[in-house]
Amino acid sequence: MLTTIIYRSHISDDFPVRTLPEMVDNASKINTAHDVTGILLFNGTHFFQLLEGPETGILAVYERICADRRHHNVVELMRDYAPYRRFGNAGMSLFDLREHDRSSLLQAVLDKGTSKYQLTYDDRALQFLRTFVESREKENYYEVLPPGYWEFVSEHNEAPASCPETEGVSFRPVVDPLARRVTAIEATLVRPAASDEASDDALYIEDLETLKQTFTHAGKVCPDGMTLYVSLLPMTLVIVPDAVGQILTAIQQAGLVPEQVVIGVSETAVISQLEAFSEAVRALKAVGISLSIDNFGDGSAGLSLLTHIQPDRIRIDAGITRDVHRSGPKQAVVQAIIKCCSALEITVIAAGIVQPEEWMWLEAAGVINFQGTLFAAAGRYEAQSVAWPEYREAM
Repeated sequence: MLTTIIYRSHISDDFPVRTLPEMVDNASKINTAHDVTGILLFNGTHFFQLLEGPETGILAVYERICADRRHHNVVELMRDYAPYRRFGNAGMSLFDLREHDRSSLLQAVLDKGTSKYQLTYDDRALQFLRTFVESREKENYYEVLPPGYWEFVSEHNEAPASCPETEGVSFRPVVDPLARRVTAIEATLVRPAASDEASDDALYIEDLETLKQTFTHAGKVCPDGMTLYVSLLPMTLVIVPDAVGQILTAIQQAGLVPEQVVIGVSETAVISQLEAFSEAVRALKAVGISLSIDNFGDGSAGLSLLTHIQPDRIRIDAGITRDVHRSGPKQAVVQAIIKCCSALEITVIAAGIVQPEEWMWLEAAGVINFQGTLFAAAGRYEAQSVAWPEYREAM
């Protein structure tokens, strides 16, 4: 299967540019050995490369590229498949943008084409190339420092460690890392496994009872005024009679106030009665309880759900934030979510953050609130155990 990979990267500060032709010659030999061809563009700061070849060869070459310390911020912009090669003459052809007239460079690249069809910039892969040459990608490109520039340190001067759950309840903070502030606490009660024989009504009744118990435990540890996150199946609000009234009573009995509570419903959960659910959400908000759509981007509803329900917060699913600093498609999706939520004044939380580079890219993109083991593991709530980013040169 003929595979195409396009990536962009940033040259390392200690890489001598004068050795670039030698690097290209060596890389071309490696590519040829794997039956991989393509072109490499360089503008003095960034590399842009289009690679084509059999999938096994492409993956072997790209793995070497990602591990090469002569560049960083390697972002895969496209991975696609094609019936023929666009550039099949060499393992790697170099175009140094500094040595070409920009007005003629695009045509010079097309002239290198080996396809039996004339190459045009209607081709998606070549549109990426044109964007790079014309420097139109700058507004969507965020420089991310190598991970060694940051260290995450808790007030206990140790890495965050998992703590034993308290009576089946675990707590995990939502943090604003640069402000060194905990903005919310998520409380999760370990839920009993649902029986295959249980009816839908029984499932939702049990879900509501679990939420009530969560409030009871959270009320003992949640500081006054701190936002408390809890989770609920969306259809529980529809199926269980007076669900909102029962939730309000449980909040008050736990010593909490409705205005500090955010109920999260997962986008992956089925909402079979959208109008009834929308009415239940209105009832929640009428008593002061906020709504979050969790696992955003992982379900089938997506942005269309926001046309029916405007939540106060959304949490971007960990499947999207994982390795976002390396994935052009994920970056585009996150930027679209941020732009949409900005227009609707919805707070965005990035969940599942485990790598410094993920946090750095998302922070640069405009996300402020984060959750993940990079900052704190689930367990007992202890503000001192949150690990905050420290710039190494400042330590």
